[in-house]
Amino acid sequence: MPHIRPWSTVESALRDSDAGLGDAANAAKHEVAVKTIRRWRREYQRRGNPRGQTHCTVACPICEDGVLDRASYAELLGWYLGDGHISRQRRGVFGLHVVNDRRYPNDNARLGELMRLVKPESRPHTRLVPGAIITTVSWKHWPCLFPQHGPGRKHDRPIVLDDWQRAVVEDHPGPFLRGLFHSDGSRVRNWATRVVQGERKRYDYPRWQFTNVSQDIRELCCWALDLVEVPWRQSNWNCISVSRREAVARLDELIGPKG
Repeated sequence: MPHIRPWSTVESALRDSDAGLGDAANAAKHEVAVKTIRRWRREYQRRGNPRGQTHCTVACPICEDGVLDRASYAELLGWYLGDGHISRQRRGVFGLHVVNDRRYPNDNARLGELMRLVKPESRPHTRLVPGAIITTVSWKHWPCLFPQHGPGRKHDRPIVLDDWQRAVVEDHPGPFLRGLFHSDGSRVRNWATRVVQGERKRYDYPRWQFTNVSQDIRELCCWALDLVEVPWRQSNWNCISVSRREAVARLDELIGPKG
């Protein structure tokens, strides 16, 4: 289990514990919960797991000779465009962070799995924020895989896929759409009334909606929908809707339910 706290904090707490400092005092000193100190002692003192961080040397599939899981990357790209960002860390390392609603545990678990598939041997960790979970993996090569990374918010700068990214999405449009719609999309039920033989009747029907303030990202969503021949329309300035019954069924088949 990866640590949310820096390893330097874990190591300092373990040294104090080895020296006989009590759990409560150790927790207060390092500003963590007592149960966290106990978990670290269990892992490293009682079970004898090796201490220290292990750094994997995964080759980059863009600037080196690494292998890219293209379907998983297409889906992770959709998540990144929807609710992801990259931050610069120390020593030339970057963190890929994807924010998602805490109500969707399956999607949050899937995010960690996607990151492990795109960067083998990685250890994604999560952080709780009000109403959401942030899943993170560090790597020096995230800007290689996501050249859309840049300063400021995505809707304030051009978002254009490189040729190799477009080729990946063309090969795997379903996973790309799954990432987009599971991050910034929703499946809702709309209703309308109609007079039939003098009687007003109500009809309910499902609809998928993708909402994003970036015009470039909305256009990428529409392009991918065209690739799989799913009809769409722009129902608002920032919203793409899939409303026809057969189109909703097709998209359901491609991306599955949020959860």
